[in-house]
Amino acid sequence: MITFVPLEYYALLFYYFLAVVTLFAYVQSAHVDIDDNGNLRRKNAIGVFMLVVLIFYMGLRPVSGKYFVDMFSYNRVFHAYADGGQILIEKDIVFNYFMKLCAMIMTADMFFLLCAALYIVPMYAVSKKFFGQYWFYAFLMAIGSMSFWSYGVNGIRNGIATSIFLLALSRDKRYATWLLIILATMIHKSVLIPAGAYAICLVFNNTKWILWCWFGAIPLSLAFGKSWENFFMSLGLVEYDRLEGYFGDEAAEQVVSAGFRWDFLAYSAIAVYAGWYFIKKRKFENVTYTRMYNIFLIANAFWILIIRASFSNRFAYLSWFLMGFVIIYPLLRNRFYTGQHKVIALIMLAYFILTFILNVLLKSN
Repeated sequence: MITFVPLEYYALLFYYFLAVVTLFAYVQSAHVDIDDNGNLRRKNAIGVFMLVVLIFYMGLRPVSGKYFVDMFSYNRVFHAYADGGQILIEKDIVFNYFMKLCAMIMTADMFFLLCAALYIVPMYAVSKKFFGQYWFYAFLMAIGSMSFWSYGVNGIRNGIATSIFLLALSRDKRYATWLLIILATMIHKSVLIPAGAYAICLVFNNTKWILWCWFGAIPLSLAFGKSWENFFMSLGLVEYDRLEGYFGDEAAEQVVSAGFRWDFLAYSAIAVYAGWYFIKKRKFENVTYTRMYNIFLIANAFWILIIRASFSNRFAYLSWFLMGFVIIYPLLRNRFYTGQHKVIALIMLAYFILTFILNVLLKSN
């Protein structure tokens, strides 16, 4: 494990590392065209370096109940399995059998390193699949998202499951897509929400009406928020015991204090606007992008309905993991602007600055 970094600075070092890379990409964009061979070689080298460094930095982090709360729980279960414990949990069965298998053949350090790879490598693979030689820009947007760090070091199952779901969206064959989606839902049941959104989009992919539904979810949540929470809890779409902790009486004070998260809604609206702008205003026609955008809208609308819940960011992430790709996808597939390299770099910088403000500056205050 990596122990030379004090735990209180562990996440901070990641964000400063990301700041250096993002600033470099921004400055360089003013001097070279995106298609310049030298630019693409440098970006490829930096991207591979980031991929390797992040896997080892996140995967070999020390176990901590203070800074990586969920990791501490995973570590406890892993050692119970290593000592011969039986699998008692019937939900998220694939992940639990995966953990049991790992406990039989490797150490906890290697297990968390493998989890980090399963979380990050699909983002790299999807970036390469969708954008080819421009993959670096999409990959940087993915790891520069507000929730990237927390779902790599805390919400581990959720992070792996959504990465596999993202990989599913990049497959050419429908059967491969569904196999990966089923796998993702068996790693973390909450992925049934974006999976359901995907199923809806196969039969109804009208962005205009789905966007109106997204807007409609806001007044519906304001008017009937608690009813929606109770309804979705009864469906058991995600872990019932965890939902109970979010919505039940024991969390009542937290739910009240959480309120309607206008800040989170504004954050989501960035991707909502980006998709609308490129599809409606710039007439960007791409079946994969339209489907991805519509999945984001549906999953985000679900979260809006239960936005008052404690830890509602756990549900917001079921759409947020798509945000970086929703924002950058059209710019890496079509030419819209003169000097588009500068536009891409500016968007990446602005997106990261927002992440830095939310995860570093505001938390430090």
